[in-house]
Amino acid sequence: MRFMTTSDKPDNASETPAEPSVERTGVAAQDWTTASADPQYRAAVVDLLGALAYGELAAFERLAEDAKLAPTLADKAELSKMASAEFHHYEKLRDRLAEIGEEPTLAMEPFVAALDGFHRQTAPSDWLEGLVKAYVGDSIASDFYREVAARLDADSRELVLAVLDDTGHAGFAVEKVRAAIDADPRVGGRLALWARRLMGEALSQSQRVVADRDALSTMLVGGVADGFDLAEVGRMFSRITEAHTKRMAALGLAA
Repeated sequence: MRFMTTSDKPDNASETPAEPSVERTGVAAQDWTTASADPQYRAAVVDLLGALAYGELAAFERLAEDAKLAPTLADKAELSKMASAEFHHYEKLRDRLAEIGEEPTLAMEPFVAALDGFHRQTAPSDWLEGLVKAYVGDSIASDFYREVAARLDADSRELVLAVLDDTGHAGFAVEKVRAAIDADPRVGGRLALWARRLMGEALSQSQRVVADRDALSTMLVGGVADGFDLAEVGRMFSRITEAHTKRMAALGLAA
């Protein structure tokens, strides 16, 4: 789950939607010590950090594997650098879980099967599909976590937003995919179909993960602190879909 900083953005696209405009009230205006007195809220945040931590660890592994498919040494070095950044994000989440008295591996364990299953179902067949997967699939997850972060206590929100910082993969992917399409326009059709598949799989996977974790689902639909109501959940997924459309345009692909 890795995403673009301002300096990485292509001039013609906004890759992630802005953090939702939310007045800081209730839990969102509290620090962790105060907010975590609610055991259900604490459980929801532990789940969120566990899911993010395993996502970052999986991203590290995937980028290291993708580096093996890189067509040039420069590309291999660039992806290896991004993989290292992902591992540092994982370390921040691991350390935070330990700091609040949670065992990191236990917090991650509930999400291993689902995320590993997603990656098995969406294994790229070549270098370009790997770039599109990281750019599109990971960015959808980033959008989701940014939406949730707006409702977290100040300490948790700061950490989540920090680990969602882009490692440089977004701008790198756009440059390489656009160049490939310019060289062979037929590539565009294949990658557009691939990106649409990724969109469907990523949204389905996120919904399944949340549905399986009571504390997380309660946070999203209301009932824990300043959670979303059902109508807001619908608007959230609309914003995520809109951001995906903009990413596709940045790649030169039809959504």
